[in-house]
Amino acid sequence: MPVPATWRGLPADLAALVVPVDCTGCSAPGRQLCRTCEAALAPRPTLRTVTAGGVRLPTASGLAYDGVARSVLLAYKNAGATGLAPPLARALRAAIGEALEHAAGDDVVLVPMPATRRSSVERGYDPVRLLLRRARLPAARVLALTRSGADQARLGREARRSNAAGSMRAAPAAVGRRVLLVDDVVTTGATLAEAARALGQVGAEIVGAATVASTPLHQR
Repeated sequence: MPVPATWRGLPADLAALVVPVDCTGCSAPGRQLCRTCEAALAPRPTLRTVTAGGVRLPTASGLAYDGVARSVLLAYKNAGATGLAPPLARALRAAIGEALEHAAGDDVVLVPMPATRRSSVERGYDPVRLLLRRARLPAARVLALTRSGADQARLGREARRSNAAGSMRAAPAAVGRRVLLVDDVVTTGATLAEAARALGQVGAEIVGAATVASTPLHQR
């Protein structure tokens, strides 16, 4: 018997009676994510070409990084709001599906951007890998950071490129693999370009990238 639509939000509503919360997207009281804001996170995949450091990557994104999507992603990444993972995972899964439509063959592996050890310890989770698990998608662990750079969110286009340059290395397991890069947000593409460089050095073929959200450059 299907669950009536009016019952689907019941657990969250009951939780709100015990620990009152405000909606992350609009601050309305009652739920961590109200139904209106949850609807605003319905995936709308778009495809753009990211050009950074001489690398051109077709990049699919499930959402635009503004409004509700921006508020929810920031809370998920920076405030430990892992209860917001399901809608973000749906957006990422849609983006990956869009990206794979443009990559011939079915032998593509998903490679998330590596998180710093410090951020993983402080958060208690790796945001991108958690979303892939929630989307029930496998991920290869073939990228690692060689150093920790400055917070990319605080940097402009050229500074992002310099900050990311030479910051990653790829494992031998990536040799000869066809790779789709995965991240939470793409802005200038500097992080994706560095990942593509590191993987390309060991002979991996980069077929593109997929992200939860995309920030149009003209907004920066």
